[in-house]
This record gives sequence, C-alpha cells and structure tokens, in this order.
Amino acid sequence: MQYFPPALENLVEQFAKLPGVGVKSAQRLAFHVLSMPEDEAAAFAQAIQTAKSTIHCCPVCQNLTQGEGPCSICSSPRRDASTICVVADPKDVVAMERSREYQGLYHVLHGVISPMNHVGPDDLHIKSLVERVSAGGVDEVIMATNPDTEGEATAMYLSRLLRPFGVKVTRLAYGIPVGSHLEYADDATLMRALEGRREM
Repeated sequence: MQYFPPALENLVEQFAKLPGVGVKSAQRLAFHVLSMPEDEAAAFAQAIQTAKSTIHCCPVCQNLTQGEGPCSICSSPRRDASTICVVADPKDVVAMERSREYQGLYHVLHGVISPMNHVGPDDLHIKSLVERVSAGGVDEVIMATNPDTEGEATAMYLSRLLRPFGVKVTRLAYGIPVGSHLEYADDATLMRALEGRREM
C-alpha cells in the first residue's frame, strides 16, 4: 500500500540514501522541501547540481576544489611544500585547518584500506602521493588517518611504501583529550599518551 504520491515516495527514497538519514528523517526532509517556496526549492536543487558539476579533485592533493588548476592550499606561496599531511577525507582537511597550526600541504586518500569493505590500495589516491614524494622536495609526510584499525593499517602501509624515498614519516600523536579526566581514559589511549609524551 502506497501512503504518498510516487514523486514524494521517490524524494523520501533519495533522502534516505544519504548517510545517517533514516526513513523518518528522510520523510521530514521531504516534507520540508515540499513546504518551501518554489524559488527556494529551485535554488536548493540548483545548488546540488552546481556543486556536482563544478567541484572536482585537485590534480595535486586530491582535495575538493572548484575551477581549473590546483586548489587554494596547493597554489598558496605561504604553505610549506616540504611537508605533506595525509588524510582520509576532504573533511579531515577542514578539521586540520581549524587548528591554524599546520602550514604544510595535504594529500587526500578518499578513504582508507578496508578489506571488510572491499577497499584496497588501488581504490585510494596512493599512486599520486608516491609520485609527489618521489619527485623530491618533500622532507616529511605526516600520517593523519583516524586512530582505528583501518586508519592504522593504512598509515603503516603508506609508511612502508614511502620509506625508500628517504622522507621522514610521522604519525599524529594521540592522548588524553583536553578537559577530560584520566580515570575515564581507556587503556589504549593511556598507552598512546605515554608513548607520545614530550618534554616541558
């Protein structure tokens, strides 16, 4: 039995395909779109189409960019080209940039090695990273993948791959989050915090 008109059913199905959106949320979003004025709904649809047709991967770092040539980070003369920070997704670049501490370049893999999800090294932007490092001028590659099993496996794989080029390969330090208490930290976090300790 169909509760909604076919066009509305289709809209709900499309919203439900988005990550983290269940059927109930998809229905709420669909009804919200229907309640929008015609011009706002058209602008919403146009924004999706424009983003899809104009945003592409930077030819250097594989981060998302718009327009021709390298992204704004790769083309900035103020960035340190001798350091490359490797991240899994474009949203990780945003997270790193928020700190305002890192001034080097990036390389976005667009995923991590995950045999369970049938994602291997060939499915990621690893070849272009190796090409960048082998071209010279890079002193350090920072592995900034997530501290989970797949992120660790990806970082280890890349470090072995890049070692022959004589670059320093480092890993982001892990530890106790600012504002938290030691009693609530798990064993693995405490171990990482001890390993990553530094002189004051």
